[in-house]
Amino acid sequence: MKALLALCRGIDAMSERIGRSVYWLLLAAVVVSTANALARYLFDIGSNAFLEAQWYMFAAIYLLGAGWVLLHDAHVRIDVVASRFPRRWQVMVDVVGILFFLLPLTVFIAWTALPPMLLAIETNEVSASPGGLLRWPLYALVPVGFALLFAQALSELFKRIAFLTGDAPDPHARHDETDEERLLAQLKREAEEREAREAAQAAATATSQGGRA
Repeated sequence: MKALLALCRGIDAMSERIGRSVYWLLLAAVVVSTANALARYLFDIGSNAFLEAQWYMFAAIYLLGAGWVLLHDAHVRIDVVASRFPRRWQVMVDVVGILFFLLPLTVFIAWTALPPMLLAIETNEVSASPGGLLRWPLYALVPVGFALLFAQALSELFKRIAFLTGDAPDPHARHDETDEERLLAQLKREAEEREAREAAQAAATATSQGGRA
């Protein structure tokens, strides 16, 4: 298990590095999109290459960043039932989902994406739009992205199994409150203190009135 956890740390570090790197693609996509719009509307100059570059960058952000999102447990969850379970049961649900759904899906999509990518490389496929870009880098994002997601899914699976066997802590235990949660907790404490003071004042008033009577 120690060897598997060491492998998990390596995969996590890779996903973290790739995820933080694709941050910059978002900035690049915004810059290219802005420049393309200004050139089109101010100077009546258009470029299909710049337009397709935006699509390529957004695709790269989505596909290459999927492992990073899984690492931080930031995918959308609709846990109407599982959220009510004890934490160990929730982890067991995750193990079943990763093992029987996520891992097979990533393998299937990565494998079926290989033939179109190889064909695009062999034929040197180019976009049908005038001045468009080569297509194989876009096709390559699919198997690469899902291979990275597969690796991160393995890491999440091993970490959860280690938690269930008592060999590692909960991989997604919450150690810190967010700023919003701290603010809400502070407001709740202040409201409780205010209610306690008002109750004490009401009790003191009632006592003094009873004494005068």
